[in-house]
Amino acid sequence: MASLRPPKRVLGRRELIDFPDFALTAIEAKVDTGAYTSAIHCSDIRIEPDASGRPVLHVQLLDPEHPGVNGQPLAFAEFALRDIRSSNGEVQERYVIQAVVKLYGKLFTAEFSLSDRSDMKYPVLLGRSLLREGRFVVDVARRNLSYKAQVRAASRRTRP
Repeated sequence: MASLRPPKRVLGRRELIDFPDFALTAIEAKVDTGAYTSAIHCSDIRIEPDASGRPVLHVQLLDPEHPGVNGQPLAFAEFALRDIRSSNGEVQERYVIQAVVKLYGKLFTAEFSLSDRSDMKYPVLLGRSLLREGRFVVDVARRNLSYKAQVRAASRRTRP
């Protein structure tokens, strides 16, 4: 008997994504099937204890001049420190958080490593683990398919 799994959705090589928990919308992301873990640019990474002495990770996501960034520093009580292999083969210790992203109007939770991507063209990288969870395939000839679908759906809802 065939399983009734949802159909796969197509993402382009670049997508505009939302991070609803961080009040960030239309953030440019590169879809990278070569990366296992997703990544997001951040700066000012530091660990400080909370009132009870437990470590809390404090970061500034994205750069303040990035469009759509609200400039608020974020704090994470739940995080991990992992070895992540970069695109040049170098292994780096990076903090990893769970974050919710919105693609095709649906919410997906994924692990994001926190890294300085200031020299990179895109502040966010979407890796294979997120692509697998969302049952996405990639068409490198296209871009912003998820956001375009969300805009079309919103315009259909607002028509009389």
